[in-house]
Amino acid sequence: MGHGHRRGHRGRGPGGVPPRTDGERTLVLPGEEIDVRGLQPGPGTYRVEGRTYASVLGLLSRRPPVVRVIPLSGRYLPKPQDIVVGTVTDVQTTFWLLDIAAPRWAPLHMTGTPWKIDVGELGQYLRVGDTVVVAIESIDPTGRIGVTMLGDDLGKVDGGTVVTISPAKVPRVIGRSGSMIQMLSAETGCRIAVGQNGRIWVDGPADGMVRVREALRLIEEEGQRSGLTERVAGYLGSTRDPNDARGPIPTPTRPPFEPPSPLDPGDEPDDGDDEVGPAPF
Repeated sequence: MGHGHRRGHRGRGPGGVPPRTDGERTLVLPGEEIDVRGLQPGPGTYRVEGRTYASVLGLLSRRPPVVRVIPLSGRYLPKPQDIVVGTVTDVQTTFWLLDIAAPRWAPLHMTGTPWKIDVGELGQYLRVGDTVVVAIESIDPTGRIGVTMLGDDLGKVDGGTVVTISPAKVPRVIGRSGSMIQMLSAETGCRIAVGQNGRIWVDGPADGMVRVREALRLIEEEGQRSGLTERVAGYLGSTRDPNDARGPIPTPTRPPFEPPSPLDPGDEPDDGDDEVGPAPF
């Protein structure tokens, strides 16, 4: 077999397909060749016969020593230490079954909670439909997911609502060092827990929850464009109560919840705008 360009791969550079841009960012398609410029191929890429290609639709990011493609969409794939928002779907004798928007449901064993529970009494603590914040504890070779409720800021959440967005947009919801989520919480008076599975729990004043939900939709729809923080701040300012005499939208010094673990640095976009920080819980 020859070593020519494989069918289905899209060329870049001289004589190839010109790069597509959205604002200041370069969009790449699955199978599109990437100029690595001496960097190492990272997440969202693969190599064939010495050439590097994008494996997902996303934004090209060059951050030495790695070049990566940040996906614009996709299903949540759990990783150990991820913090996720789940829903109880079944109650068994010794564990609850959780839907965490992953390819498989996740069992939460009664020993993975702060409660002292007798076998068969799990329904007194969590019921079908309840919302919980848990941490991914393990993933075995068969793909079975282990989760725990033992840890700071984990547990059952009461009231509020859950908004679902693409997991790929979670870093934009958080912002660099928690800047975006701080602004949303401070401006709306809501408590917000962001799951890396794309589920976001919001609780607070009714009008505040509506504003958070709409701001999240804005982030999801325009998260690939630069200047997102300014657009979200503009939306929040335009929807303030007319009697609110506050000045510019304040930014808290820290998120409303402190995270057990940070996001994978490999998910960090590279455009200089407010981006990735620890997931605030």
